Amino acid sequence: MTQAHTATLLVELLTEELPPKALARLGDAFAEGIVQRLAARDLIDGEPSFERYATPRRLGVTIRNVRDVAPEKHVREKVLPVSVALDANGQPTAPLAKKLAALGFPDFSVNDLERASDGKAEAFFLRYAAPGATLADGLQGALDEALAISKLPIPKVMTYQRPDGSSVQFVRPVHRLTVLHGERVVPVSAFGIDADDTTLGHRFLSEGFVQIQHADHYAETLAHRGHVVASFADRKEAIRTHLLAQAEGDDVVMPESLLDEVTSLVEWPVVYSCRFEDEFLQVPQECLILTMQTNQKYFALTDQAGKLRSRFLIVSNIQTTTPGEIVEGNERVVRPRLADAKFFFEQDKKKTLADRVPLLANVVYHNKLGSALQRVERVEALSGAIASMLNADVALAKRAAHLAKADLITDMVGEFPELQGTMGTYYARHDGEPEEVALACTEHYQPRFSGDALPATTTGTIVALADKLETLVGIWGIGLQPTGEKDPFALRRHALGVLRILVEKQLPLDLVEVLRAAHAQFAAVPAVTESTVAIVEFCVDRLRGILRERGYAAGEIDAVLALNPTRLDDIVARLDAVREFATLAEAAALAAANKRISNILKKSKGATTNSVQSALLVEAAEKALHAQLEAVTPAVQSQLAERRYTGALSALAALREPVDTFFNDVMVNADDPALRANRLALLGALHQQMNCVADISRLAA
Repeated sequence: MTQAHTATLLVELLTEELPPKALARLGDAFAEGIVQRLAARDLIDGEPSFERYATPRRLGVTIRNVRDVAPEKHVREKVLPVSVALDANGQPTAPLAKKLAALGFPDFSVNDLERASDGKAEAFFLRYAAPGATLADGLQGALDEALAISKLPIPKVMTYQRPDGSSVQFVRPVHRLTVLHGERVVPVSAFGIDADDTTLGHRFLSEGFVQIQHADHYAETLAHRGHVVASFADRKEAIRTHLLAQAEGDDVVMPESLLDEVTSLVEWPVVYSCRFEDEFLQVPQECLILTMQTNQKYFALTDQAGKLRSRFLIVSNIQTTTPGEIVEGNERVVRPRLADAKFFFEQDKKKTLADRVPLLANVVYHNKLGSALQRVERVEALSGAIASMLNADVALAKRAAHLAKADLITDMVGEFPELQGTMGTYYARHDGEPEEVALACTEHYQPRFSGDALPATTTGTIVALADKLETLVGIWGIGLQPTGEKDPFALRRHALGVLRILVEKQLPLDLVEVLRAAHAQFAAVPAVTESTVAIVEFCVDRLRGILRERGYAAGEIDAVLALNPTRLDDIVARLDAVREFATLAEAAALAAANKRISNILKKSKGATTNSVQSALLVEAAEKALHAQLEAVTPAVQSQLAERRYTGALSALAALREPVDTFFNDVMVNADDPALRANRLALLGALHQQMNCVADISRLAA
């Protein structure tokens, strides 16, 4: 057998400009799709090793150690059952000859076949060595599969005509196909185009056609002769580096999403510095930054204190020693955008937030839940109730809730919905509202996403809780709870926000109580059903995830949540106490004993007395356990009252020996009903103390 030759394989599609927001995903899917399909055909020697490429006009991949022909495959194929292949005299039948011919082995006899059981009956099997696929055939099949519309994350399919008049569908028209195995062109085709060794460089900076002499030199050749940085990742990091270099000590506002989009728009990134008039700095900087990012894909600069500069950076696809026209053109383009922002800001300030609140009556929140104004009224009342529970300023909380949504109908938020809350804070300050009220306009949306900051002020915290609880109870109550991956009203995010606020801010609030207070606000909305129990279960599932992310083990979490706590302000302290308790030498034995006690009490439900009667303690072991329990209980309860949970659990260590002796020497289910009931009462009292912080039986192996 001829030894297969391995070399790097290059595959590149040259297209019209690809959609920038989909480019990174398209590049990944294109590269991975080809690699997976070549590997499935055994055309890659060893573990796949490849580089992916994606620019505004190309999708590419280079794969190392690709074979020119796949190894032979040893095949064992069932032919026919023996009962069909042989007649009554044991001679080959016509169906056997026909089957062998169909398989391509007409000259094989019965003696060339393997006779074995197929699990049900005896059958004949054919063993042969099948030649491996050639790279040309295997790659053609891989391309056909990988480039299928259904296999790629194409946001919108385009239908276009080839020069021969045939119609083709892809994300954008394809102009060239470059395929090299080492130095050799692989004869494959895609979209009616035959592969060759030539591609196109940068539209303006290259001389046009660029010949790739070897697949290993693809990226280098494109960079030096074509002025194209083919790797998406390399281009993105080059942009990041150039931006930081041009910042001249300032901070660059460069969210990853903007970096990705700009990377998808250029093939040879060059960064230039531009300016705008200082007068625009009177507008809230969030507005200016957002308009520069959203409309122009520019990068704003701030000083070390976070204050916006009147200088910004652009990423151009043109390299020149005289960038004056590029700079001037971009400065001219951004000016009207900033002027619009300034106009919106000045217009919005002419009307107070308080005057805008009644207009929310014209905004539908949900057809079953009423208008946005009705929602505001519910959140306002709930904020007052929560403030009262926390002994906070009720009037301040209700005022903040009253104004928090008013910026939704301002011109600025209408233009930039991402600024809701932020603009409310600016307008509330302009209106002379208390600072906590102003800040609550922004803070009540927090946390917006995983890892986002929590509200910093008490008022903001209260309104944030009320806002999220109202959404949870209202949307769930009309039957729109999350199902599977569908969560159109982001109830998971709202639940996580409520839990993070309660846990991290250690608020002395009862989850069930605040949910019921939220439901009470829907008294006039008959469509909302009472769903507190279901929402609590939903929240507990989310809470488990939060606690796992904080590093707690599943057993520790189960031990604490087994007590069904509805106050979450001390949940972390309880978990830390459980973790500390688990390190004690007595922990394993006490956990096992507690598990045994739990099982006994479950079986004897209703058979315990209210309290232990000393006169009925007969055995020395039960007397000793009772005495030790009475000695330990005050210490446990004292520690518990001061929320020193580690101390409370540590005090239980003294019970290990009397508990072990009790189970060795005492028969709980005594024949005498009075003795049995008294011993169950003793175990019940013991169980109560052992589970004062968590159900430690959950720690038992």
